[in-house]
Amino acid sequence: MTIDPQNLDSVLRALADAIHSEGPAVRFGTSPSGAADITTVDVDEFEDAAVVVSTSGSTGTPKETVLSVEALAASSMATAMALQGEGQWLLALPLQYVAGVQVLVRSLFAGTRPWAMDLSGGFTPEAFTAAALELTDRTRFTSLVPTQLQRLLEDPSPETLAVLRRFNAILLGGAPAAPELLAAAKDAGVNVVTTYGSAETCGGCVYNGVPLEAVQVRIVEGKVQLGGDVIASGYLGQAELSEAAFLSEGDTRWYLTNDLGALDVEGRLTVLGRADDVIISGGEKIAASVVAAQLEKVSGVSAAFVAGVPSAQWGQAVAAIVESSDPELDAEKVRAAVGTVLGHSTPKVILVEAQLTRLANGKVDRLTMIERLAEVNQGK
Repeated sequence: MTIDPQNLDSVLRALADAIHSEGPAVRFGTSPSGAADITTVDVDEFEDAAVVVSTSGSTGTPKETVLSVEALAASSMATAMALQGEGQWLLALPLQYVAGVQVLVRSLFAGTRPWAMDLSGGFTPEAFTAAALELTDRTRFTSLVPTQLQRLLEDPSPETLAVLRRFNAILLGGAPAAPELLAAAKDAGVNVVTTYGSAETCGGCVYNGVPLEAVQVRIVEGKVQLGGDVIASGYLGQAELSEAAFLSEGDTRWYLTNDLGALDVEGRLTVLGRADDVIISGGEKIAASVVAAQLEKVSGVSAAFVAGVPSAQWGQAVAAIVESSDPELDAEKVRAAVGTVLGHSTPKVILVEAQLTRLANGKVDRLTMIERLAEVNQGK
């Protein structure tokens, strides 16, 4: 089912029935064509299940995450408190992923009418602006991923800039946002709230580094753990994975992420990257996020993906794909620009491409890009 303003009502009705326990859970998946596939499903293994949504699959096979009515209600209430009110939401993300689903769920709990952007032609500033102009409530919100916001702020029309400024808040998640992008949004007068979370936490549960009301954050052996009422019930039909990913301690349920993080003295969270992003090359531990940050400082590079690929000589070789629209930029120029700073961490393989490969929710398609880099490196 492709979601647009014409058939949005049927999805909202199914969601409302599931939330009020008058119908089966609503499953948000992906069809073979890549579009949203929305069905209903009876979830007998979990009590009070309302929504089943797939994880992004950016790091492996997608898992179907079960969200209860209680978790969705807690997330919606905490979001409203953090944003200082409820309002009308613009759906600008695919419904295959939790950030898109939550736009509809929050609207139902708020009793407001969401509007769905027409994504049939892909995400464009023109289509976003047209959809934003349909909003009628004085209080307005939307959720975007960094690539979407970047497109909106690249030489925006006066009309696009005006609708962006009219949002009380734009939730930004799904991937780390570059400091330059956040600075550009601030300079443009656009209120951006960075979010951290996943399908397992009903979407974003940490805003601008601060946990939402009743959400707990702790660091255990360097990894982020998130706790509270927003935590999912588990994975549908995957008991072993559920047991490995979730932990109950007293009245608190925890989700054990694979993200590295740190808390400052005020409890503000900084996410430092994924634990499996550490590359061991020639016996040296190299943080992929550090290499990527350095690559993104190179003139003409808008984004970078870094990973370790098999190497007979080094165990793992550092490899990268950089995103650039500069036709004059090539791998040797990139390597020369970072070599002095990165030293042994300088990628052995660098591909310069117009765009990084991304999933429908804006996250980078890690598996596809790692496979391509491994093929290019050929185990050297």
